[in-house]
Amino acid sequence: MSDETDKKQLKALQAALAAEHAAVYGYGVVGGRIREGRRTQARAAYDAHRARRDALTREIRDLGAAPVAAAPAYALPFAVSDSDAAVRLAAVLEDRVAGVYSDLVRATGGEQRRSAAEALREAAVRAVRWNGESVAFPGLAERAATASASPTPTV
Repeated sequence: MSDETDKKQLKALQAALAAEHAAVYGYGVVGGRIREGRRTQARAAYDAHRARRDALTREIRDLGAAPVAAAPAYALPFAVSDSDAAVRLAAVLEDRVAGVYSDLVRATGGEQRRSAAEALREAAVRAVRWNGESVAFPGLAERAATASASPTPTV
């Protein structure tokens, strides 16, 4: 494996970790606004993102790099004042995480690629559960939106 390939993998791993930090934060907001009937679903997603975040942190450390830290705050894409907005936020979180994991699938191979593909699938399934609809290629539409993203961390 070349140094360039290693750098691409590490960059993609760091981006996935940053996305997981944002998702954990976002699900904290979701959990505070979601109606009772969907709290179990929100808690399961929160736990899944925490587990992925922790696994990515270990993986990056195992590669000898310092894992990217969580931002002190994240800008929400819209106001989350009720349960309907919390459901929309959860769907946005999953779509964004899927986009980052699609990059990680492209940048890695072997077991890392299998793990990234599994994370992409899980995020896509959660997105469908939150918003009731799916996209043909989860994670790809979001790539165009992130090319013009601002430097302020977003959820």
